[in-house]
Amino acid sequence: MASGATSRSEDEESLAGQKRGPAAASGAVPKRRSSSRFIKRKKFDDELVESSLAKPSRAKGGAEPGRCSGSEPSSSEKKKVSKVVPAPVVPSPVPAPGLAKRLKKSKQPVPVTKDLGRWKPADDLLLINAVLQTNDLSAVHLGVKFSCRFTLREVQERWLACQAMRQLHPEAIAAIQSKVLFSKAEELLLSRVGSGSQPSLDTFQDLLHKHPDVFYPSRTAKALQLHWQLMKQYYLLEDQTVQPLPKGDQVLNFSDAEDMVDDSKLKDVRDEVLEHELTVADRRQKREIRQLEQELHKWQVLVDSITGMSSPDFDSQTLAVLRGRMVRYLMRSREITLGRATKDNQIDVDLALEGPAWKISRKQGVIKLKNNGDFFIANEGRRPIYIDGRPVLGGSKWKLNNNSVVEIASLRFVFLINQDLIALIKAEAAKLAQQ
Repeated sequence: MASGATSRSEDEESLAGQKRGPAAASGAVPKRRSSSRFIKRKKFDDELVESSLAKPSRAKGGAEPGRCSGSEPSSSEKKKVSKVVPAPVVPSPVPAPGLAKRLKKSKQPVPVTKDLGRWKPADDLLLINAVLQTNDLSAVHLGVKFSCRFTLREVQERWLACQAMRQLHPEAIAAIQSKVLFSKAEELLLSRVGSGSQPSLDTFQDLLHKHPDVFYPSRTAKALQLHWQLMKQYYLLEDQTVQPLPKGDQVLNFSDAEDMVDDSKLKDVRDEVLEHELTVADRRQKREIRQLEQELHKWQVLVDSITGMSSPDFDSQTLAVLRGRMVRYLMRSREITLGRATKDNQIDVDLALEGPAWKISRKQGVIKLKNNGDFFIANEGRRPIYIDGRPVLGGSKWKLNNNSVVEIASLRFVFLINQDLIALIKAEAAKLAQQ
């Protein structure tokens, strides 16, 4: 190995001597070579780029002085060098965080946005049918509603690119063909049907049979009827002539227009079915009114169940409250009856809602509000009524004050008076008395 390396160095020295030229052979001093590049101070970014692109340095003494920059060693030489001088492994420098972020961003794939304006097979088929029917791309652009908005130029460019429509389902094709615009010839035939008549589906079916070359093949009698009704709504039929308004000084006013209207044409045709329905609805409403009148006494006293939550006792329509342990009876009329409700006897205050009431008469008593704002209770039952511990026998009455305790057959109630509402009633009564 040593002898091979020595012979190789001698060959390289001889080759270098041949390249030095005649100046060295004649003994003249060779001209010093220097770089023409100007020296500039390295910047921070240059250091980063150079450090990131740096290659592992060669081992000390591993440089070959006589090799040219353009020459490459042979495979045998590479094996010899690798065996004699092994190059140490130098770890690659870690790039700066800023550069690493830029590299990561550059490696990320660019997201491809979804083409929201792509033509669909249904749009292509609708475009072809509309153009074949109208022969006008501008009319198709204005009149046809596609799945998304397209410009006129996009419609023109798409006119010949409609291959995916062949893969549509037959039902989808039929639904799309029903949306094709009507041609002028078709609308001309439909406008001849009178606006005063009531054409049926047979009328439009006859039109399809008589003019198969004019109407689109997928037209149906129902589609023709719907389009005829739309034309009638916008006064596009032949017999719907609209009189032009006068210009200049002769401006049409409301009275002149009213005189021009023919009253005979405004008379409605009698509809027996509608009259029958109105009669039935009137009977139903009258029946509901009678039921409300029969249930009117139930609204004189409202029953409110007492819960653990504290609720206000009065509102703007409650005169007084008969409060028990389970329920509250809201008195909203000047006179109410107390007792026990049965099938044959309906009263305002059913005391059975509070507790056991088999000892209470069906009509036990009556509570009345006088014009002066005082409440009185009259006993009309067999058993006595106790007011603040005092018995009120049958056929007699007693005045009720605020917070009075009313006891009827082991059922106790507290009578509460709405003082604000009673004060208003007294004031109105005083005004009436002065007048």
